[in-house]
Amino acid sequence: MFGITFLTFALIYFSPGDPAAMLLSATGVAPSPELIQQVREEMGLNKPFLIQYLHWLSGVLKGDFGTSYKYSKPVLDLIMVSLPATFKLAGVSLFGMMVISLPLGIMSALYKNKALDYMIRFISFLGISMPGFWIGLLLMYIFSIKLKILPVMGDSGWKSIILPAVTLIIAMASKYTRQLRAAILEEISQDYVIGARARGVKEKVILLRHVLQSSLLSIITLLGISLGSLLGGVVIVETIFSWPGVGKLAIEAIFSRDYPLIQGYVVWMTVIYVLINMMVDISYCFLDSRIRLEKRI
Repeated sequence: MFGITFLTFALIYFSPGDPAAMLLSATGVAPSPELIQQVREEMGLNKPFLIQYLHWLSGVLKGDFGTSYKYSKPVLDLIMVSLPATFKLAGVSLFGMMVISLPLGIMSALYKNKALDYMIRFISFLGISMPGFWIGLLLMYIFSIKLKILPVMGDSGWKSIILPAVTLIIAMASKYTRQLRAAILEEISQDYVIGARARGVKEKVILLRHVLQSSLLSIITLLGISLGSLLGGVVIVETIFSWPGVGKLAIEAIFSRDYPLIQGYVVWMTVIYVLINMMVDISYCFLDSRIRLEKRI
């Protein structure tokens, strides 16, 4: 986390443009050389790079991420205001993805190389192949412009979340369906499954209590990555549908060169990925009894 914050600060420090001039321009003040120099001294931009980084980092550790150039508000407040919309979109998308991909992945594995399997694999291939921005624009054109049954953009009620959530669900469900199918097929060929069948254990019990649980290990890893990406804000989808989440906020910060807001967004992404990866690693102990046995030995 410290390494990522250092690299991010360094990239922004060496990027073209003067933050003092940008701050003055954002407030509508003509940036004269004398005024720019005064603002640079007030912001500490005339100090060495390492001193600036340590000063910024000490503020971050205290919860002070600086003030946004564009909005003239604390960065942390802007991120916290945008988080509820991102959490809502992430939760609906993950729930929809699991409802679709779990049964389709299981059926595709159980009916391997049959008509149902070929149909599911073809649909999932299409879902993975289509770019997310194209799916979003297509859904917007059909359901908002032509049929006029769903709002075009923004967060104005429960209908507003349908199109951005479906856009994310199509890509994620297609990927997880194929991953779950591959994981189940790999587990079914293991010796413990053959032994359980030889002892007369019912196929349903083998699938639900053994095969599916072992297959979830690889799925949980991918799920953690997807959750981190969703909580960090899905930039393309949030931008297309003007969804007021963290991703849209980050895009606006990049276009306006709002450096404090960009740095705050990177810190948020870093924390999310580190915490989720740690939670995924801990979950292995509960999902795989072999890991618990190794720890006891």
